[in-house]
Amino acid sequence: MDIMDIDELRQERKDKILAFVKDETFPPMKRKEMSLLMEVLPSERAEFESIVDELIAEGKIVETKKGKIMESEKLGLFTGEFIGHQKGFGFVRLDEGAESDIFIPASSVNGTMHKDKVLVRITSPAEMGRRAEGEIVKILEKSTGNIVGTFQQGKGFGFVVCDDRKIEDIFVPKEKSKGAVTGSKVVVKVTKARENGRSPEGIITEIIGHIDDPGVDILSVIKQFDLPIEFPDEVFEQIEGIGLDVKEEELQGRTDFRKMVTVTIDGDDSKDFDDAVSLEMMPNGNYKLGVHIADVTHYVTEGSPLDEEALERGTSVYLVDRVIPMIPHKLSNGICSLNPDEDRLTLSCVMEINRNGDVVDHEICKSVIHSHCRMTYSKVNKVIEFQDAEQCEEYKDFVPMLMQMNELRIILNNKRKKRGSVNFDFPETKIVLDGDGNVLDIKPYERNLATNLIEEFMLVCNETVAEDYYWQSVPFVYRNHETPDEEKIESLKLMIKSFGYYIKGQNEIHPKEIQQLIDRISGKDEEHVISRLVLRSMKQAKYQSENYGHFGLAAQYYCHFTSPIRRYPDLQIHRIIKECLDGGMRDERRKKYSKKLPAIANRCSIRERLADDAERETNKLKMVQYMSEHIGEEFEGIISGVTSWGLYVELPSTVEGMVSINNMDDDYYTYEEKKLLYRGERSGRVYKMGDKARVQVIKTDMQLRTIDFVFVD
Repeated sequence: MDIMDIDELRQERKDKILAFVKDETFPPMKRKEMSLLMEVLPSERAEFESIVDELIAEGKIVETKKGKIMESEKLGLFTGEFIGHQKGFGFVRLDEGAESDIFIPASSVNGTMHKDKVLVRITSPAEMGRRAEGEIVKILEKSTGNIVGTFQQGKGFGFVVCDDRKIEDIFVPKEKSKGAVTGSKVVVKVTKARENGRSPEGIITEIIGHIDDPGVDILSVIKQFDLPIEFPDEVFEQIEGIGLDVKEEELQGRTDFRKMVTVTIDGDDSKDFDDAVSLEMMPNGNYKLGVHIADVTHYVTEGSPLDEEALERGTSVYLVDRVIPMIPHKLSNGICSLNPDEDRLTLSCVMEINRNGDVVDHEICKSVIHSHCRMTYSKVNKVIEFQDAEQCEEYKDFVPMLMQMNELRIILNNKRKKRGSVNFDFPETKIVLDGDGNVLDIKPYERNLATNLIEEFMLVCNETVAEDYYWQSVPFVYRNHETPDEEKIESLKLMIKSFGYYIKGQNEIHPKEIQQLIDRISGKDEEHVISRLVLRSMKQAKYQSENYGHFGLAAQYYCHFTSPIRRYPDLQIHRIIKECLDGGMRDERRKKYSKKLPAIANRCSIRERLADDAERETNKLKMVQYMSEHIGEEFEGIISGVTSWGLYVELPSTVEGMVSINNMDDDYYTYEEKKLLYRGERSGRVYKMGDKARVQVIKTDMQLRTIDFVFVD
């Protein structure tokens, strides 16, 4: 029996013991009683004890003082990650099962540090919009210690001011500072938790560089979020034997689409192309749309070092100055990239779509394509929106197909809008850097008809694949987006009422109501602000092994199929699809997938959130850096947030700063929370959400990642 078989057998026994304890009929009992009831052989008793210890260490079961085993949740105990705060309190983000975090008062933190894995007891349930409250019962696993900050030298000691301001300053004895000087960006490991009002103590494990050195700022964020940069040696050993060209024997059993006119349409600076599209008109007037996706699983085989590393990463991370890929560039930019004029292995979803946008027939198959052209969004948009003569000449062989694609784009978009799919069309930030990492410009990413065209094709493909495999009743990974909480919708209704808008419906809301609101605000000054309020009222989309539908898209079935180079869920379902295409899924494989897919889906959701957080942090960092060069300058913006401590103003570039209430000294302003506005007592002047505002930059703080504005009359 090899190591993998031994690990699988142990996992099966672990699952069996946990299921036994979680059974509704299970009464608390001692280990010996459990082993007798479960008919554990004497030769297996040591492993049984080891597995029970492991489940206790993971917080899934507990052993009472009387030695009786119980399921943790029956005692109101849950596992999660502690998110600390400088003021001593914190929150626990549960591993599963809760939409919001649990608040932990400072008196109930019990020596826990930021990012420790903990067992928490809920002491007060969530109600009336308030979070549940709890206390830390046990630290299950200390954090990795990768806390990043800036070192400040004192006499005989030092302090690390943490980049994550949720973490208080960490005291470092001189002999444990590793030679760091004031201004050094460092990684510090906490060796002694906060106690009796004294700061936590730590040791410097790594000096990243000086705060002013080029690239150190982004590298610090990478360390802060513990993002893996290098691939393990065994991954490189695995990919050494992978060639740069598709071999003839690899084409066996694949549908040959090489003569079909197929193109890729991506951004100007894209380097890996994991999706290609084709379109033909059928004799009955329907559209035959082909979405062809790189067959990454042909090279990333199940259980291999490459596969395990891809799952560990979960997703590619797109930072402002670099991409941290899920799989090595040799694959993502090479044999897996659908480069023009080269044969590439793919999974294709070919759909027959009628004039109403209905998919009336489809085929999902293993395939091979030969991309005829690498196109860009900007150039395709010039063709389909403006019929630009120069661009039409460059793409002359493809113009008729592109115009038909645009027809289909309109049909699909109209169908989605009609059923109530919500279009959250926010401007994403594009930050332009020079060679040293300095910011040259910040502007919104351009969105146009061409980006929408590819978006519509990918959406209809993802829905088609999800519905197909749902009805096949095979284990799968879905992309779910649940209906928003009633309380959040009620709060949204109050906020938009101050703008003169309303949402119909009571209790459970339909996405069509949200889309109708977005249509009503389209083109208005307050559009951007209300759209953000709407987005904040939504739940987070996540990956799950059960299908619950996608509220935002008003879709009954949805998955991610179209980006296996950069998302592990796509890669995982490709593997399942190919297994089904190759003769059906055997019972033992169904059981295996059913057991492991919930954990894989949860892992991918967690890694996606981490990647989003890291991307936001680097963007924020560069925005502050950019605005520090514009102190004293004035800008036009729009009030994007109103809080008890001040107002946030967003500029057209997407940069956001704050006007503190302390800097609004031309009058005495009172904060009206329900109306989201400030009103001057003497002048009657009002500042509210969505108002245009002229501001001046007065201060930036790289440490706190903040930009301070004042209003300019």
